[in-house]
Amino acid sequence: MTRPVFVLAHGAGVGQAHPFMQDWQARLAQLGTVVPFEYPYMAMPGKRPPDRLPKLLARHREALQSARTAHPGAPVFLIGKSMGSRVGCHLANEPDLAGAITGVICLGYPLQSPTTLRDEVLVALRVPILFVQGTRDHLCPLELLESVRARMSAPNALHVVAGGDHTLHLRVKDTLQLGTSQAAADEAAWGAVTAFVAGGASPRWP
Repeated sequence: MTRPVFVLAHGAGVGQAHPFMQDWQARLAQLGTVVPFEYPYMAMPGKRPPDRLPKLLARHREALQSARTAHPGAPVFLIGKSMGSRVGCHLANEPDLAGAITGVICLGYPLQSPTTLRDEVLVALRVPILFVQGTRDHLCPLELLESVRARMSAPNALHVVAGGDHTLHLRVKDTLQLGTSQAAADEAAWGAVTAFVAGGASPRWP
């Protein structure tokens, strides 16, 4: 089987050098080829707010096209942290990319902001998607996500990180109460991703 390609997008506040992103790069490299990239605003000096969605999409598309050119015929997964996962969902909905993307993996999808519910892009999806979400994620309450998933047409799965926040991080008191560890939670999330990739790269997905 052709090894899959993972186009890896970062979140709003940190780039690819962050330990979270580095950890996922290393994990994904066990399964296939990882194509990490950064959005344009990360190259600006000082702390800058993220670019507008059209500019984010343009850069994400460039990374996807480069990956497809370098690895023709390989299954391609868009995987992102928070904002990067949201932009990946928008990219997967672009009509001219139908069939080009095998699946989307969201590491902490930002379903809501103080003023916006980001559900329309999910309902419009037609490619398989995996959500990896913490139970303490204020940007994605699980009961709200479940109501959105019920309206989705795309094959979708959810892996819950018990005690995890928006960065999938557990507090010490959570690990004690749950009888687990950060390492165990990370491994469980990784297991969900590997299972999704194995299923998404096969004809079982529509």
